[in-house]
Amino acid sequence: MNICILGLGVIGTTYAYAFQKAGHQVEHLVRKEKRVTCPQILQVKLLDGRFQSKGQETEDDYSVALAKDKSSYDFIFVSVRSGKLQAAIDSLRQAEIKGTLVIFCNLWLERQEIEAIVGDYPYILAFPTAGGHMSDKILGAVLFDHVMLERKERADVSNYENLVKLFDSAHIKQELPHDMLEWIWLHMAINAGVTSTASTLGDLEDPQKLALALMDDRKNLARAIQAIRETVQVVAARQVNLKLYKNELLPYKIPIWIASRLMKHLFASNELTRRIMTLHNDKNDILYACQEVYQTGLEAKLSMPVFAANMSKIEEKLKE
Repeated sequence: MNICILGLGVIGTTYAYAFQKAGHQVEHLVRKEKRVTCPQILQVKLLDGRFQSKGQETEDDYSVALAKDKSSYDFIFVSVRSGKLQAAIDSLRQAEIKGTLVIFCNLWLERQEIEAIVGDYPYILAFPTAGGHMSDKILGAVLFDHVMLERKERADVSNYENLVKLFDSAHIKQELPHDMLEWIWLHMAINAGVTSTASTLGDLEDPQKLALALMDDRKNLARAIQAIRETVQVVAARQVNLKLYKNELLPYKIPIWIASRLMKHLFASNELTRRIMTLHNDKNDILYACQEVYQTGLEAKLSMPVFAANMSKIEEKLKE
């Protein structure tokens, strides 16, 4: 299949590498001013969770091919920083790139707002289970064995089965939540509880150190669980039936002293999960989810004492 990746970011390029290794034609649409300096080869250092439960360390090269204006693709993967979806779609329109969008983003938008942004592009919502960082032509990343994908009956696209085949060819299974957009909201809310807690533990400019401080301390994890219990109520306030997401919420429903022990053990024993926590270092992206969830909670007049205290500390740090 012909695949377009918008930009040369960590998430898109990690999946681009997996698709290219599976035999697909993959091209990146980058801004014209960056095409001259865009690297032709990236070194990929990957903790690959697709074939071994503990992950396998691999090193390989990835050949970067650039997309041309007025090109058509089977799928266009859009993974951009939160709040940047409109600009991403505008860049596709300007380049006259055609294809089915796979929107791989944190979204705190209503579905009508998404549809207004994408316009006449066919699209499907999905969510990556990968992460990492890019520097000096080196991609350091983690890739899990599955991806979250909107159900066929909720996706108004004619080539849904081809997308399934694409993921299958790259040994990436699909998990299908009840509603993909609601799942993304829930994911963002849970992350807001976690990252707001971590952000109180040190320097906001050092996300890796913050993640380690959280994962290695049971008391900090207990506070994160308390914050999560509050943030998921923000999702409920958006008329989401949380009973439909029991599996996602189960770890935060059990007694906190048990949940914190289990989380600490998970982070200590699961290198895939631990690595992805330490590799995610985009401060602006992290804070976006916290701020959006917090503002919605305030508008709904919810009681969020732990989360609110976290956000107050973050605001103080941002003013320093």
